[in-house]
Amino acid sequence: MLQVVAALIWRNGKFLICQRPADKKRALLWEFVGGKVEPGETPQQALRRECREELAIDVAVGDVFCEVTHTYPDTTVHLILFNASTDDTPRLLEHNDMRWITPQQIDEFEFCPADEEILERLKRLA
Repeated sequence: MLQVVAALIWRNGKFLICQRPADKKRALLWEFVGGKVEPGETPQQALRRECREELAIDVAVGDVFCEVTHTYPDTTVHLILFNASTDDTPRLLEHNDMRWITPQQIDEFEFCPADEEILERLKRLA
């Protein structure tokens, strides 16, 4: 099982989502910034590294918002979504696009299937 971490970053009532690159699995679907936990890393360390690599931001990692296990045809992922914050301005280094959205806007985007349970929980916050 693949250990994956992601960040739920809020700013002014909106949270950050990123669109996967066209050349990766689940191309052009939307997701939360994050990635795989490497050997020897804690989930929090992995999340800080991924945010630097993908968006050139430093994040303060908070508590766990949600944990989800999802099986894709090619892999099973255990995703830990952390509440996180940053004062930095994100820059696109790996993703195709990024947006700040409200929970009410979730249905306007096509997300990775592993995020569906998380998105339903976010909709209930609206």
